[in-house]
Amino acid sequence: QVQLVESGGGVVQAGGSLRLSCAASGRTFSRSYAMSWFRQAPGKEREFVAAISLSGGSIYYADSMKGRFTISRDNVKNTVYLQMNSLKPEDTAVYYCAADRVLSMKDEYDYWGQGIQVTVSS
Repeated sequence: QVQLVESGGGVVQAGGSLRLSCAASGRTFSRSYAMSWFRQAPGKEREFVAAISLSGGSIYYADSMKGRFTISRDNVKNTVYLQMNSLKPEDTAVYYCAADRVLSMKDEYDYWGQGIQVTVSS
């Protein structure tokens, strides 16, 4: 069982940056899982943002995030990060951290955080 708690969200102006964190806890530590970020904007479907393998050796991004977002993990701290730069108003969404034994770009992870709001003002 894994519990995930996101932090670092808030309101930022267009062109600014935010760094999201997702702390994992439980009997099974996050180093045993692939980790990912998804987001869901108002009235939109949940979409894939980025994913990282359990070792950090494999990283994947949605095309719209490439060059702006960076996913990383610290397995000592059992934390995954999402550094978001050059933010745009269309990045406004609730961001979710997810974990699973299998890395995927689909909305099929076993464990999810509660979600955290990111608002980018124009």
